[in-house]
Amino acid sequence: NFYAQLRRKEYNIIKNPPSPNISNKLTMMKSVLLSLLAASASAFAPASQSQRAGSVALNAEEFSKSVPFLVRPEKLDGSLPGDMGFDPMRLSDIQTDLNYARWAELKHGRICMLALVGMVVQQSGAHIPGDQFTNTDIFGAISSVGFAGNIQVLMAIGVVEGINYNKHYDDSTPGEIGWEGKGWASLTDSEKAFRKESEVVHCRLAMIAFTGAIVQTLLFSKPLISF
Repeated sequence: NFYAQLRRKEYNIIKNPPSPNISNKLTMMKSVLLSLLAASASAFAPASQSQRAGSVALNAEEFSKSVPFLVRPEKLDGSLPGDMGFDPMRLSDIQTDLNYARWAELKHGRICMLALVGMVVQQSGAHIPGDQFTNTDIFGAISSVGFAGNIQVLMAIGVVEGINYNKHYDDSTPGEIGWEGKGWASLTDSEKAFRKESEVVHCRLAMIAFTGAIVQTLLFSKPLISF
């Protein structure tokens, strides 16, 4: 029977032991099998509470607030107002200084806010005295005011840019050009942070709205608001 055959095999092994090479191979195979079993068992063992908490915290820091399935870029650490980790094209990785990029974002946003108000006012028919200012077409109005009017606007922009040029490259707070007013200094840090974040949000919305307004005017030749 089975037990008798097993005892005969044990007797044969004792009487005729395997060669040293075979014995070494068997020992090595046993060691490998035991190592694999130990590794597989540790893989299924439950992690400690501290390990799980550390893993969750690490994942929460790595992913963007605005796009949870994308990894947050390293430079978007939330230190700038309005920073929600939104950078799907990873443009922040090629920026040596994010303050310069924030200056550009604020300036473009402020220009777009002024431009949108100007477009609505121009299309409404309200204007300062003078026939050259009566054109309600936002594209035709640029040529209607003539060279003198346009050069005044460009010179005013150039003066403001020249005065604040060095602030783009030093430790100045992005967007602060000395036009904050007397009430700004009396605000608390939290109130200042709230207003800075509100401005960034409005700037981003204005840039999107300005693009939409231009496209609408070019496609349909209609005013933004019917008066």
